Amino acid sequence: MAGRLSRTEIEELQAIVERGNLMAAAAKLQEKLKSLENTPLDIAITGPSGSGKSSFVNAILGLHDDDEGAAETGVTQKTMKPNAYPHPKLSSVTIWDLPGIGTPNFQPDKYLKQVNFNNYDFFIIMASERFTSHHTNLAQKIQKMGKRFYYVRSKVDADLNAERRKRHFSKEKTLHKIREDCIENLRAVGEASPQVFLLCNWDLADYDFQLLQETLENELDAQKRHVFILAMPNISAKILEKKKAELQEHIWEAAIVSCVIGAVPVPGLSLICDVALLVSHMILYSVAFGLDDESLTRLAEQVDKPVAELKSAIIKSPLASEITHNFALTLLSRSACGALMVAEFLLKFIPALGSLAGGGISLVTTRYMLKNFLDEAAEDAQKVLAKALEPKAKEFK
Repeated sequence: MAGRLSRTEIEELQAIVERGNLMAAAAKLQEKLKSLENTPLDIAITGPSGSGKSSFVNAILGLHDDDEGAAETGVTQKTMKPNAYPHPKLSSVTIWDLPGIGTPNFQPDKYLKQVNFNNYDFFIIMASERFTSHHTNLAQKIQKMGKRFYYVRSKVDADLNAERRKRHFSKEKTLHKIREDCIENLRAVGEASPQVFLLCNWDLADYDFQLLQETLENELDAQKRHVFILAMPNISAKILEKKKAELQEHIWEAAIVSCVIGAVPVPGLSLICDVALLVSHMILYSVAFGLDDESLTRLAEQVDKPVAELKSAIIKSPLASEITHNFALTLLSRSACGALMVAEFLLKFIPALGSLAGGGISLVTTRYMLKNFLDEAAEDAQKVLAKALEPKAKEFK
């Protein structure tokens, strides 16, 4: 699974431990965890001017078009050079709004060089109406240079609204027709077997965003997949579930760091490191689920509800700003007994760490606490999402 220690890595750590260099083993594990969270991911959004590129950038970042740090939008050409938009919570993730293709200043044959092609992990190629040779010419050049691209048909909500005026309107039939028209257009200009994702920037939870997300997950390597999932906006229960599963995959690594440090015979070292490790991971979980003041305030503005109403759905978890050294110490004091009850059982299944008896309790306690915290944070995130999606109560004058 993504991010799990490989057999080779476990054997290397075991060798380091057997040589008595426990601090080196802990440092190696901490380096792995840090490198995972800091893996760079650069996503390029391109297409003709007016195709909704900038609005899509903002949607991915979870921003309104008029939020601070949002990509500038408008009916005229706004993007004249590649513009970088860092993720508001994950500094290693950047969404790039590229200049429109097919405009007088950016012809497809020179386009990739002008936008610094090698900077990006993959390309989203957008169209709000017909796909043309500009799209396929760009896609062919991207493919020749060894990178992936994905066709996105934006603004499908506008097409649906236009069709709703017809007497025998069918949403499913209209979407099918839009998709088939896109595929037919792409085949007509040289794309043999195109796949097209239908999206609405104003409502990513609808249409093909989930399919696009799953396609990208399957085609990214393990480390980039990890940061990609954490970077996704919390717009559906399924995305929250994916984040929980992804974060849960890495609890063992954190627990093993705690175990190795716990085996070092320095009084107080294990407690100091365990508290710091717990605080950093719990904050990561809370921020990933949007359980922080900034994310909740932004969500409240987007759904036009008081932020206090959204916070009222949070029952079990603290906000990210409330996760402190003292908070972790309090949890440790509450959880020690429960962790001790399962320590002996779990250590039977970790022979590579059998020699680290002094760190066994640290391992079990850290894993026990992080898993419980993750479960509760994920549950509260689902409740916040449900509260955000509830219809507003009618105001009576």
